[in-house]
Amino acid sequence: MTYAHGTPDAPQVTVRGEGRLEAEPELARIWVTVSARGTDRTETITDLTRRNARVLDLIKALGDAVDHVETGSLSLTPELTRKGRGERVHAYTGRVRVTAELTDFTALGELVTRLADLEMTSVDGPSWELRPASPVPAEARRLAVEEAVQRARAYAAALGTSLSSLLELSDAGLDRGPMPRRAAFGTAAVAFSAEAGGEAPPLDLEPQRQTVTAEVVARFTMEPPAL
Repeated sequence: MTYAHGTPDAPQVTVRGEGRLEAEPELARIWVTVSARGTDRTETITDLTRRNARVLDLIKALGDAVDHVETGSLSLTPELTRKGRGERVHAYTGRVRVTAELTDFTALGELVTRLADLEMTSVDGPSWELRPASPVPAEARRLAVEEAVQRARAYAAALGTSLSSLLELSDAGLDRGPMPRRAAFGTAAVAFSAEAGGEAPPLDLEPQRQTVTAEVVARFTMEPPAL
């Protein structure tokens, strides 16, 4: 028979354990939005295709420094104007959104500056992250379990007894903490380039350390203390 709250012969102790680590980021993700606008649909698509190709060329030129690149969304929207009794298209707006993940942070600042210096192109980011297969979260969970066991043993020792068995261990959640701030630096870089009349200098981007925490709840039985 299992007793949810223990018995005098099998008292229980429930504790929470937490593991916290700080680690350098392994990935930097940026989002690039390419736009085009014109009165002719074909010309708008042509401009959008040309600008998108230029963005992809700049990203892929970094080779192994780029871990992943993908086109997230594409849109071509007619802008309508009401004239007389009907509606007609007076312009077309096209947008392509590209996501890139980089592992070489030295090249990141230069890439961002070059992308933001392109015509009708904006950049958002970076988001500093760990790889999905990073060992850091697993180590944080191990530390959380270790702390839970130590805490339970301390309670048992305070009663002059020891732990007997583990009844339950549950994951209370894994959290990397607050999302890093993303700097919308695309517009600023374009304005700088226009004023300088030349190529803008690379941005100096400092990687943001990642805080990884894990929490567990553990329930143990103890040997009956002599109270």
